[in-house]
Amino acid sequence: MNAWLVRGLGMALIHVVFRALLGAAISQWPLQGSTLRWLSLLIVIVAAAIWGGIDGIRDRRQFPEAEDGADLTMLWLKAALVGGFVAGAASWALSLVPALELTQQGLFFEITSGAAFTILLIFVPAMIAVTLGRFITGREQRKNGTAPQTPSHERHREQVPVSEGYDSPTGQHAYSGSAAMSVEESDADTTVFPPIDLGKQ
Repeated sequence: MNAWLVRGLGMALIHVVFRALLGAAISQWPLQGSTLRWLSLLIVIVAAAIWGGIDGIRDRRQFPEAEDGADLTMLWLKAALVGGFVAGAASWALSLVPALELTQQGLFFEITSGAAFTILLIFVPAMIAVTLGRFITGREQRKNGTAPQTPSHERHREQVPVSEGYDSPTGQHAYSGSAAMSVEESDADTTVFPPIDLGKQ
């Protein structure tokens, strides 16, 4: 299963479970409804941040250079889209059960406005945590001396050896230092011819 799908379904499950718990808690303590709603939102945000932070730390440990790392932005964007739409549709479907009070909105609201809100709750905290995880891990690597000292483009550049007596990749003959010196010395020893007096002709 794709990594983004696992994260999306996992975050959708967390969202639906805590919405169900929120509905049951509000029915028991109606005066604490506002506090309980904020608590459930905080739990979803923290879950996304923890998962994103783990991804950021793991990615930087595997790829010390930033340009070599995985594209976690697209991964978490796809995960947030899946989580938002699945959580909205599942919340509406479960609200049809009389014992559960997940939402009072219709299906169209849950897969549009409700899903968009859930997408933001997943994507934004996850990306902030990914950035922090990469930054903290990179700083620890530099402090411990485990980070690469040379840039990535220099480490991956091919070294093409050129030896005396063989053609270079450009098709031109490659001279060593001694060969080039002999050419320069031969150019220095130029024969001087006497001038021709045209008046005697």
